[in-house]
Amino acid sequence: MADYELVKKMLRAILQSSKSGLPLSRLQAEYKELTGEAIPHKQLGHATLDTLLHSMSSVVRLDRGRSGEVMCYATVGNEMAHITKLAARHHTAKKTGRPQVVNCQMRVKPSAPLVLNAKPRTSLRQPEHRGRQGRGGGRPGGHGDSRPGSMREQQPDGKGSKPHSTQHTPPNTPTRRPNLPKLVQSRLKEVLSKHSNGLWVSKLPQLYRELYKQDLPSEALKDLEEWTHICTVSSFIVYSSTVLHEHFESMSCFFSNTQIEKPCSSKPQELLLYPAKDITARTPPTSTSSPPASPTVLSADLKQKLGELLLKYSSGLWAHALPKLYQDTYKTKLPEYVLDNLPLLSDICTIDYPMPDNPKRAILYVKAVEDENCNQEDLADLRAREEAGRRISYQTVPPLLIPREEYPSVLVVEASNTNSVVLRYIGEGYSKAQEKLEDEMKEFYGQDNTKKSLVSPSSGQLTAVHAEEEEEILRAQVCEVMSEKVKVYYVDHGFSEVISKSKLLELHEKFFRLPFQATKCKLAGLEPFSQEPVVLKKFDSMASGKILLAEILERNDIPLMVLYDTSQDDDVNINAACLKALQDKSLESPMQVNSAYMNVNVTSVSSDGTFCCQLPSRGLTKLNEVLEKAETYFHSQVTSESLVSRPFCGKSCLARFKGKWSRVEITNLHGSRVLDILFVDLGVQASVEVIELREIPPPFLRDLTAIPPQAVKCCLADLSVSVGSWTPDAVQWLRDRALQCSDCSLKIAKVEESKRLAHVYLFTSKNFHDLSRSLNHQLAESDLWKHQKDTSKKVPPQNLALPPVLELPPAGHNIDIYVSVACHPGHFVLQPWQDMYKLVVLMGEMILYYNKTEEKPLTVEKNQVYAAKVENNWHRVLVKGVLTNGLVSVYELDYGKHELVSCTLLRPLIQEFRQLPFQGITAQLAGVKPRQWSEEASIVFRNHVEKKPLVAQLDSVQDAAQPWDRKVTVFLVDTSQEDRDVWVHDIMAEFADELTKAA
Repeated sequence: MADYELVKKMLRAILQSSKSGLPLSRLQAEYKELTGEAIPHKQLGHATLDTLLHSMSSVVRLDRGRSGEVMCYATVGNEMAHITKLAARHHTAKKTGRPQVVNCQMRVKPSAPLVLNAKPRTSLRQPEHRGRQGRGGGRPGGHGDSRPGSMREQQPDGKGSKPHSTQHTPPNTPTRRPNLPKLVQSRLKEVLSKHSNGLWVSKLPQLYRELYKQDLPSEALKDLEEWTHICTVSSFIVYSSTVLHEHFESMSCFFSNTQIEKPCSSKPQELLLYPAKDITARTPPTSTSSPPASPTVLSADLKQKLGELLLKYSSGLWAHALPKLYQDTYKTKLPEYVLDNLPLLSDICTIDYPMPDNPKRAILYVKAVEDENCNQEDLADLRAREEAGRRISYQTVPPLLIPREEYPSVLVVEASNTNSVVLRYIGEGYSKAQEKLEDEMKEFYGQDNTKKSLVSPSSGQLTAVHAEEEEEILRAQVCEVMSEKVKVYYVDHGFSEVISKSKLLELHEKFFRLPFQATKCKLAGLEPFSQEPVVLKKFDSMASGKILLAEILERNDIPLMVLYDTSQDDDVNINAACLKALQDKSLESPMQVNSAYMNVNVTSVSSDGTFCCQLPSRGLTKLNEVLEKAETYFHSQVTSESLVSRPFCGKSCLARFKGKWSRVEITNLHGSRVLDILFVDLGVQASVEVIELREIPPPFLRDLTAIPPQAVKCCLADLSVSVGSWTPDAVQWLRDRALQCSDCSLKIAKVEESKRLAHVYLFTSKNFHDLSRSLNHQLAESDLWKHQKDTSKKVPPQNLALPPVLELPPAGHNIDIYVSVACHPGHFVLQPWQDMYKLVVLMGEMILYYNKTEEKPLTVEKNQVYAAKVENNWHRVLVKGVLTNGLVSVYELDYGKHELVSCTLLRPLIQEFRQLPFQGITAQLAGVKPRQWSEEASIVFRNHVEKKPLVAQLDSVQDAAQPWDRKVTVFLVDTSQEDRDVWVHDIMAEFADELTKAA
């Protein structure tokens, strides 16, 4: 069946974005555009769409327009109306007017496509000696917990946890497992290097998991026998988790400097693993002399400095970026032996090799340093504060937990300081639980108020308050006791009020169970200006009393957030808007109509014909002075404090442009390493690594914040060709003349204030009085507009080899996967989980490379592979068709999606990006009979598998000449539940049976 609540959520999101309502006919189209499917009214038990919508009165209101057509409008639900009333009372008390509710149900801010939103949690364990049976071909084993002999290895819930698919070999069918990746061997060597006195083999999986946040592959111990060139192993039996490995004789182990022995132990058959002590005796010298040996340990000073750098980049730092970063930060070269011997860093970081063939392309992850005393002190302090704030009247209220989702909806109450913004979380377990509690309180206290009055209130005491305007009973805390009145703080709504003592009631102990709903957050980027009046005034006008979207950056006691108003066509970053309130308008660039300006610097020319320039002004002069001081400051400082460790959209910082530090704003994040920025004083967009950014030094922060952006966006006036219709030749002509001129001049013809766009006449000399000498006139008289289709020299497609074919395990084996696209059981696309991080790395590299390359006319051919920009990311694509209107139909080879893009957004896929096999694998579900799947069945299947991490058991592989034509048949298993595995083909078979019976 379709998900009723999900349908309501989608409809609410559509209607909230249409303030003037939607025709009923258009609503169906909008829903399908958003979800890819029609509104499933029949699956929800309604004969027509009208009856379904009438049943959703909390979401949609139906009315007839002037033309007689049925119109659909968003309605504010009871919960939102309840919140609005309470917020209104608060605003009335503050005398700031009525509040606004923006987007009762927020549209979800899309996650970065490079970052998965979930991870598999457990391994799939298959029982032995069970044949394939069951409905429609069946599956090995039984169903869920009914499978005898089924064993499930539980993983800790934590960052980086993932399952490890157990390889299942059919009985009496010997198979040879492929060798483990070099990454695992390298990590094992790193582990063993720290245990020179020995390590119990039974402890190895746990230690491996703690260090690398992943399970040690169960094949590691099994494959030891194949490593005879590096170690020997004596007879043993090893118990590792739930898997029994027994009787491996004369096995090799891990590396040539490692041995396994059976010591005398109280545990029978337990093994001790240790690095061999006599290595040199086995390895004959290759020459009589050798070069000077590199240090085998890092100096304390070097280790401290490297640790400081790594702490700034908790999401990982590329090893190849370390020398420049070290040089920029500490004004001295990093010793060369560090990169040549990365294991020297193993004490301070974990080393990952996404590209095993290139060790220097490693990623370094800082290790968490735990200070037990500090942690205990912090814990004691937290408990003391909870005790003081929560234990009142000898009752303890549980603490409020931060929502798990990355983008929760919040109701902003007020802010007297941006470091302590009062808000409430909206949704299940929060505002809905609060509404339920207040209904219970209303019923409880409505029976007999007189016996429950609070006779002698004291400061700090919890109480129930009978509200005057509405018949509501609210939880509150007494703040101040006066003769006839008391001042109370509504602990669930975040505001104070002076009321009569007669309104106070004893708070029954059963109403202590729900955490106080009013909480606080800190606004990122506004910390130095947290009490500035203009900032608080701007925040109050944009956010107070509104329901907004919150991006949680840090989950501390007071979480660090960025707030967004998503009720407009474009999302509004509240934090960035408040920061801009500090700008000094007198320092803006002048844009007076009919005024002429000399000494103009054209900084960028876009492909649509617009360009940005800097005009002489007080603001520009001050900007250059401050940036020169900042340049000197960076040269004199030897510290890592200026490195940007917490990037977020809207953040202001510095980056280098043509060798000089310039102001930038972060506009988009691609994971934690690569991001898009805008040079606000140049109008130049770029993609960079986070290590290229610097915090604005504190001595210059206020000055640089006060100066408005100095880039003026312009277009050439009086041209017959409109903006956006320029040919590549015309754009290049303007770039060649404007960007190469050091002393341009211009005259402003008009200004579009809504777009902040100036229509100008541009000159490459100071003779701006003669319009015939303007670039406008020269371009209008040229024939550059006539050669858009005929004479542009196009780049032919490169004849490069395709990536190697993605290796798959033999039939019957399991693999951890992520389903990126699901149409129906007969067609979906999966990605192997094991190499997912390599795809993340690859796409980050593609963004950095292609966003820096100039657009060139390209010959686009069908069935050829290219790089294509889809939204803000670059993908490896196959061209499926070329349309006459300049659009190209492409297939994303790593994600399995079909897209339409402009041919101008295609680039040749260079050799560097052809190394990783295409990660998208076309698949169909095993265990069910092929059929024409209904829309209802497709929705059920999609809801169970799409955008989810699962375990796939390979049934068969249908090979093909091209990798994108290969198809696999797999069983899909959801292992996220604690008590059982969910086999998707069972669900689909049962659903198909139900549809057959209903028919």
